[in-house]
Amino acid sequence: MKFVSTDGAAIPALGFGTFRVPGPDAERMVSRVLVNGYRHIDTAQIYGNEAEVGEGIRRSGVARGDIFLTTKVWVENYKRGAFLASVDESLKKLKTDYVDLLLLHWPNQAVPLAEQIGALNEVAKAGKVRHIGVSNFNTDLMREAVKLSSLPVVTNQVEYHPYIDQTPVLRAAKQLDMSVTAYYAMADGKVFEDATLKTIAAKHGRSIAQIVLRWIVQQDLIALSKTVSEQRARENAAIFDFELSSDE
Repeated sequence: MKFVSTDGAAIPALGFGTFRVPGPDAERMVSRVLVNGYRHIDTAQIYGNEAEVGEGIRRSGVARGDIFLTTKVWVENYKRGAFLASVDESLKKLKTDYVDLLLLHWPNQAVPLAEQIGALNEVAKAGKVRHIGVSNFNTDLMREAVKLSSLPVVTNQVEYHPYIDQTPVLRAAKQLDMSVTAYYAMADGKVFEDATLKTIAAKHGRSIAQIVLRWIVQQDLIALSKTVSEQRARENAAIFDFELSSDE
């Protein structure tokens, strides 16, 4: 497994995402992907499956210290009191004393960003969170978050796939010593009908999903893969033994 290192955090470059994965499937898949070698699991309060993710981790038998676990605070919980309570609730559901990465899920101007970042720092300094980050932040908000935080803001999780240009975010992240985590990599299935991607996949003897995930990790970014098929999850993990050319 490749790791992306950024300001004290070493994040597995391939993670298993659980957005829109129903509880029973989340529990089953988290358990199986960990057994099959994944070490990065991504969930969120709003996904409604933290408890099942936690049970999947427990069932896998993989040591908690070997797993990089991410969850996200939902926008309605950004006021300090609600924030702290929601993190405790997430930890209880996830059956763990800490998460490796806690993100602000979306920008929410109803609560001052300083209060949000302050709460992130507070739970991290309390030992409940190893690293902090943001999600769906534009470049101005990325810079403001870094300025407001006494701890490193280690990632910005954003939508990224072959049909969206995130060059400004990637550039800002590099300047700020942040990583970028890519979600929605398959563009809601659009990639599977793409003629160019079909050609590249055929050349390498790989699936289109493998090509897209490789494209992301080869840029030194973190890719989130999501499926409810154990076979496809195994395929999606097999992306570290080939390279795409610069033209590809």
